[in-house]
Amino acid sequence: MALGATAVLLLLRAFQLEVTRARRGTSPGPVWLVVLLAAQAAILVLWEAGPRVGYHHLRLVGGRNALIAWGVAALWSALVAYGLHRRRAALVASARRVAAKRGYALLVVLFLFAAAKLSRPIERSLVEFAIALALEVVALGNLWLCASTTSSATLAWLEQRFERLFGPDRGDAPEPGGPDRFAWLLALASVLFAALLNVFVYERSPHVPDEVVYLFHARYLAAGELFLAPPPVPAGFDVDLMLLDQGRWYSPVPPGWPLVLALGAWFGAPWLVNPLLGGATLLAAYALLRELTSQRVARVALVLLAVSPWFMFLDMGFMTHPLTLLAATCAALGVARSRRTGSIGACALAGVAIGVAALVRPFDGLLLALLLGLWSIGLGGARLRWSAIVALVVSTAASGLAALPYNRALTGDPLRFPIQRYVDVVYGPGKNDMGFGPEKGLGWGGLDPWPGHSLGEGIVTAQFNLFSVNAELFGWICGSLALVWIWLVCARWSATDRAMACAIAVVTGSSLLYWFNGGPDFGARYWHLTILPLVWASVRGLRELERRAAAPARVRAALTVLVALTLFAWIPWRALDKYRGYRGMQGAAHAALADAGLDRELVLVAGPRHPDYAEFAWLNPTRWDADEPVFAWARDAQTTLELFAAFADRPLRVAQRASTGAPIELSPVVSAREAWGRLTRDDASWSSAAPEFDSLGAFVRSSVAR
Repeated sequence: MALGATAVLLLLRAFQLEVTRARRGTSPGPVWLVVLLAAQAAILVLWEAGPRVGYHHLRLVGGRNALIAWGVAALWSALVAYGLHRRRAALVASARRVAAKRGYALLVVLFLFAAAKLSRPIERSLVEFAIALALEVVALGNLWLCASTTSSATLAWLEQRFERLFGPDRGDAPEPGGPDRFAWLLALASVLFAALLNVFVYERSPHVPDEVVYLFHARYLAAGELFLAPPPVPAGFDVDLMLLDQGRWYSPVPPGWPLVLALGAWFGAPWLVNPLLGGATLLAAYALLRELTSQRVARVALVLLAVSPWFMFLDMGFMTHPLTLLAATCAALGVARSRRTGSIGACALAGVAIGVAALVRPFDGLLLALLLGLWSIGLGGARLRWSAIVALVVSTAASGLAALPYNRALTGDPLRFPIQRYVDVVYGPGKNDMGFGPEKGLGWGGLDPWPGHSLGEGIVTAQFNLFSVNAELFGWICGSLALVWIWLVCARWSATDRAMACAIAVVTGSSLLYWFNGGPDFGARYWHLTILPLVWASVRGLRELERRAAAPARVRAALTVLVALTLFAWIPWRALDKYRGYRGMQGAAHAALADAGLDRELVLVAGPRHPDYAEFAWLNPTRWDADEPVFAWARDAQTTLELFAAFADRPLRVAQRASTGAPIELSPVVSAREAWGRLTRDDASWSSAAPEFDSLGAFVRSSVAR
């Protein structure tokens, strides 16, 4: 409420200054920047996100805070409208330089389609789209006012700093070169920031079910195990993406990412792996961009990539995508270098990078091979030497074959991936395959719009991803895809533009064939390979605006404002509002282990599989007789009694929440009877299991009596 009152006062003061200076004919100074800052705070309040599985939506109705925020938004809109009306002649002249009337009609359609997420009921969704578009248009108007009213002295100072940081403008011609001091400092800053986010926001713990298994998979690979012996009580160790099959217990996900994560587990710092991969991606991206454009443009693009919330938050977590993006960037760099130098070795290394991507995400590896194959034969540039193309194909095939022995070891068939076996066993044959049909899908009603899969549903889920990219790519109040739309509608495309457009089209188009769009975790995850092409498109849109603007420095000033708002408003809001405690995971395992000094206890975790048991499952030992704590899920009475029997020689502890939403607490060592009492205190249904003591025999009865 105090924030809303402050925003209202700032807007009223800005209006007073605007009117006063209009009468005197003086420069308004930073008035419109202050207005934009106040509006950004109000808009973030209006977006309802929170640490749950879901996309953010506008609070069309809400409590007092939402009402105040809507009041601020209305006042902001009125003030921007007044400012634009006073400068309408300059606004019309600027608009005519950017696009024709037909171009603006297409821009409105593009902005509208990405402004919000389709949802039910459709009437509410249409209102949300209209309001979200209006807010983006007002933000664009406010941004134009910021840039057009910046004083000449301030503009000159900004230009001096811009040229000192990014270098002189020597056009768009490629200036090949490796990472320089600028790139290294930005990469190091990115590693540090992502690591800090992991420690203080993500609490060095997995939050998404996939991450839980990635970390456990990495633990047993680091211990030299390809699979594990079955748990003594399988129901007590049930987690998503773990398969008990033919006497072996293993994770069916491809081995590439867990193998890399295992290096972090070996050193006791798996939380540092993705931040380091993100820094390496920036260095590779910079070298790639310099093969395609000038040093100045490459530096601007690198800054946009580094401060992208989509890029940053993926680097914070434990997902596979940073490794895939690094492999894709290195592969593209190899092809670009070979085009310039004729190097066969560069193409051979590019093929190895494609193979790495396939070992992490097989379908992404296939798309990458297709795209770089097309690029190498002349789409988006000159064709490579035939010897280099052969080296690319051979090294890609050879590195991709590395998955075959792994597949055979787990499934008995080198051509059958473990994840296919998992889905067929757990959900049913063919349900997770690409394509259309009524049998597609795993029954995730909250994330899958309709049963089965069709082209229409694919378009709807693509709109979900488009909205997510528009929010997460840069976190801009005017829409992150604003410059992409300028590139799409207004720019004259080069050969590289066509190659980037092809990459975006192939990745997004192929996703239409899959029943799931990836969900809301970390942005449009299944479109993550488009992030560098989208950054390229944004920079090309920026260059087009600079060419058409009467004063290009004002365009760069507006970009500076947007980047600052992302760093100091959008990213902190997203980190604290969504990702701290995301999906109910609160880093309880680290806190409990630090406080309890566990040895070889059996820790019975009460509560749902996710998030409560998932907090601890990834810390289980790779051998059930190891002198390490074992974390089991007390899912029901029968399972708990069987756990008592299977681990009768271990001391007992109970991990449980005192109440819904409270942190998980770890009990001191207790007897089996006391553990039973703790587990049954909140759920009367457990007490009905008393007869089960007799059915398990004297051994269990004596265990419980201890």
